[in-house]
Amino acid sequence: MPVIVNGVELNDADLERELPRHADAGNPMRSAITALVLRRVLLDEAGRQGLDAEDEEVAIGALLASEARAPQADEAACRRFYQTHPERFMVGELIEADHILFQVTPGVNLDMLRAHARVVLDELMADPSRFAEVAREQSNCPSAAVGGSLGQLGRGDTVPEFERAVFALPAGGLLPQLLETRHGLHIVRVTRRIEGRMLAYEQVAQQIAHALSSVSRDTAWRQYIKLLVGRASVEGIDLDDGEPERVFGGGSAP
Repeated sequence: MPVIVNGVELNDADLERELPRHADAGNPMRSAITALVLRRVLLDEAGRQGLDAEDEEVAIGALLASEARAPQADEAACRRFYQTHPERFMVGELIEADHILFQVTPGVNLDMLRAHARVVLDELMADPSRFAEVAREQSNCPSAAVGGSLGQLGRGDTVPEFERAVFALPAGGLLPQLLETRHGLHIVRVTRRIEGRMLAYEQVAQQIAHALSSVSRDTAWRQYIKLLVGRASVEGIDLDDGEPERVFGGGSAP
């Protein structure tokens, strides 16, 4: 079924050019089509307002700058972010960690896997000295060969959910519950910590201001685009409430 936006049918050539940009999406085809719908809606509004559409990027940029203005982050907001998220401005902070991975594979019975991992964790809580031995026997990670050792880790070296857990542990600490990440179930301990130092606010103020302003701008853009989509005539695809935001993307704070 063709997709028609405000009476204009999306063509195959545009879709072929757009599709590679969405290779990592859960549904690349739908994501690409949604992006083309949003672009068409923006161009139509730019044309309605008499903005020069010979250069489409310039026209869209001018439209967003005019209709979706966002406030710049002020000094108070930047300092508040700095004080609220000190871990983001630490340098030199390192840990040495070990883990045992129970990998979640297609077809695995997750309840049984979790129950087994919990039994192993309980045994290690009673006798942590067996960690390396058990890692060699049980872990589905290549680190099993070295007793589960992951070596030194800095922030950004692992997936966020793993990082949050291990950097919150004290040296010698064994996490008393299973840690679930996109890779599976983990039993984790930290064997050593090297404390870092926090960068001075003056060193990161410009970075924070830029990031917060980008988040504010992108939020304003997404809200404006959702408004335009609500007014547009779109046939051949039903957009979920959150879909334009997911496809359009957005900035993130530092």
